Amino acid sequence: MEKKLSNKIKNICTIILVILSIFILFLFDREIIGDAYLRRILNLSAIYAIISVSMNLVNGFTGLFSLGQAGFVAIGAFSVAVFTVPEKYIQSIFYIKPMAPWLVEMRLPFVVALLIGGLIAGILAFLIGYPILRLKSDYLAIATLGFSEIIRIVLTNMQTITNGALGINRIPPMKSMFIPFGIAVICIGMMVLLINSSYGRAFKAIREDNIAAESMGINLALHKNLSFAISAFFSAIAGGLYAALLTTVDPKQFYFTFTYNFLLIIVFGGIGSVTGSVIAAFVVTYGLEWLRIFDEPLIIGGVTIPFFRAGLRMVIFSLLLMIIVLFFRKGLMGNKEFSWDGIYNFLLKIKISIKQKRYDKMRVYVRRPLKDKGGDK
Repeated sequence: MEKKLSNKIKNICTIILVILSIFILFLFDREIIGDAYLRRILNLSAIYAIISVSMNLVNGFTGLFSLGQAGFVAIGAFSVAVFTVPEKYIQSIFYIKPMAPWLVEMRLPFVVALLIGGLIAGILAFLIGYPILRLKSDYLAIATLGFSEIIRIVLTNMQTITNGALGINRIPPMKSMFIPFGIAVICIGMMVLLINSSYGRAFKAIREDNIAAESMGINLALHKNLSFAISAFFSAIAGGLYAALLTTVDPKQFYFTFTYNFLLIIVFGGIGSVTGSVIAAFVVTYGLEWLRIFDEPLIIGGVTIPFFRAGLRMVIFSLLLMIIVLFFRKGLMGNKEFSWDGIYNFLLKIKISIKQKRYDKMRVYVRRPLKDKGGDK
C-alpha cells in the first residue's frame, strides 16, 4: 500500500524546489555558472517544453494524431520577426522586395507580437479544424502534416511580409533567461489548469471513447477544435520565443521534419503526461547536443577512427531511444505526473528492497547446513 505525505511537507518541498530553481536560473542568467552555449540549450529546452506540452494536449489528452506543430510554430516565429525588427534595419533586410508600407511603421512590443502570433495560429487552426478533424488516425496525421507544409509554402511566397525564402534577421534577442522560462511556466501552467478543468475532462473522455463521450452530451467537433486551436496558440507563442532566441527565421527551419522532434519528446516522456513532456524536452535537447562529439573525427595516436563521422550521433541517439522504448513502452512517466508522494514511495521501495536483500543474505548465512563431522557408524 502506497503511503502519502502530509500537505504541509509537500508544500515545503514545493517551495524549496521553486526557490532552488529560481536561484540556479539566476546564476545562469548572471553568467556566474555555465557558458553561452549551455544557456542557449536551456532556453531552447524551455521553448521545446511549451511546444511538446501543447502537442501532447492534442495527441495525448484528446487522442488525436496531429503532426502540424511546425506550421503553427512558424506563424508565431514570423509574427515576432515581422513586428519587432527595428525599422532602421527593414530596408537592408527586404532588399529584393520592400516590406508592405502598412507594416513598416507597425513596430510592436515583444509580448504583443507574441500574442498576435498566437491568436493568428489559434484562429487559423479553429477554422481549419472543422473539416480536418473529421478525419481519424493516419488520415488526420497526413492532413495536418500537409496543412503545416501549406503554411510554410505560403510564408515562403509572402515576400512583402516575410521576405520570402530569405527570411528575416536582426530580430531583437531576449535579454534574460527569465523571459523564456517565465513564459514557459505561465503557458504550461495554463495548459495544466485547462487539463484539470471540465474541458480537460471532456478531452480525456474523447480520447477514451468517442461514442461514449458523445452519449454523455460532449460536443465532439467543438471540443476537438478547441483542443486543436489551443495547442496551435501555445505552439505559436513558443515559435515567437524561438525566433527571439535565434534572432533569425526563414521558412527552411520549419520543414515537416521539425515536428518529429516534438513527437519524439512526447513519446519519450509519456503520451498523456505534462511533466513527462517537460522532462523529456530537457533530456532530448541536451542529449542531442552532447552527442555531437560523435559527429567529429576522432584521432587516437595519429590513427583516425572511421566510425566517427557526421550523422553518427543520430544513429546512436536512435539506438538509445529504441532501448528506452523497449524497457519503458509508455515513456518515462507513462500517463502519470510528477508528485512528491510518488518520489517518496519510490525511495521507500528502494529502501525496503535493500533491507530485504540484507535480510535474505543473513537468512542464507544462518541456515547454512553444518557439515557431518562424525561420519556413518
